[in-house]
Amino acid sequence: MSNNTLTIVVPCFNEEEVLPETTKELGQILTDLMSKGKISEASKILFVNDGSKDKTWEIISDYCTKFNYVAGIKFSRNYGHQNALIAGMTTANDYSDMVITIDADLQDDVNAIPEMVDKYLEGYDVVYGVRNSRETDTVFKRKTALAYYSIMGKLGVKLVPNSADYRLLSKRATSSLLQYKEHNLFLRGMVPLVGYRSTKVYYARKERYAGESKYPLKKMMNFAFDGITSFSVAPIHLIMNLGILIVLVSLIMMIYVLVRKGMGDVVTGWSSLMVSIWFVGGVQLISISMIGEYVGKVFSEVKQRPRYVIEEDKFTPKAREEHKK
Repeated sequence: MSNNTLTIVVPCFNEEEVLPETTKELGQILTDLMSKGKISEASKILFVNDGSKDKTWEIISDYCTKFNYVAGIKFSRNYGHQNALIAGMTTANDYSDMVITIDADLQDDVNAIPEMVDKYLEGYDVVYGVRNSRETDTVFKRKTALAYYSIMGKLGVKLVPNSADYRLLSKRATSSLLQYKEHNLFLRGMVPLVGYRSTKVYYARKERYAGESKYPLKKMMNFAFDGITSFSVAPIHLIMNLGILIVLVSLIMMIYVLVRKGMGDVVTGWSSLMVSIWFVGGVQLISISMIGEYVGKVFSEVKQRPRYVIEEDKFTPKAREEHKK
């Protein structure tokens, strides 16, 4: 048997509208790669149902019966996109030689998968899917994305620009990634930490095939902030520097006021006083909130609660036994 078993991990949250087309396109890619002998016939698509409220799990269960290359696991509730990816990789890694993660919405071009597999066969452990343009994004999203990559770079976080969670990992790269036990997951920052030989595959990102985006602006902002606080303590250093700066400015102002008073030029400045109080108060609240964010993350980590709970597993044991033969 070929030792090139591929599992495509697809996190799903209320994806009933797009699942039929996703299964069709990914299934075609798998069968083509199998026919060319590039991957094992034990290769599969692993759908991870992340607490969907629609018929997503019913569709996945049906496809598990109809297609021998489809498998699925079901969370007991919604645990989030990053946890769904980790669960899929954890489940698949025992029998897979390589794992590809891709979203169900078909915005990431599935036709890049054969090139990813070719790069794996050339000896690469990590293959990043990278967008060759951001034309499908709004101007606001393009500008904020570029600004975010710039900020993360200055904070010392190694990200692959224009790369999300569409990537291939070899078995050893996946195993190494799974050794990272933090609950505040930001996989885009974690994967580069694994190391190993890596490369990029470029593709054109498309519009969502169907359904609604699972990452509206508010969720994207929270995700971006999690990325910063999960990988850098620079914001805390910034707060300290800001505090020192405010103290210095205050000392200068105090000297200035004393000098003016000595010159007999005293003017009661109620407005400036109030502005100063509000400014310092705002800085204090922001500082406390920022520090509290880190304390909250520590609180979450030390409890060591499970990242997810799998209610039902249709990741066929037969596939695991076939791989052991």
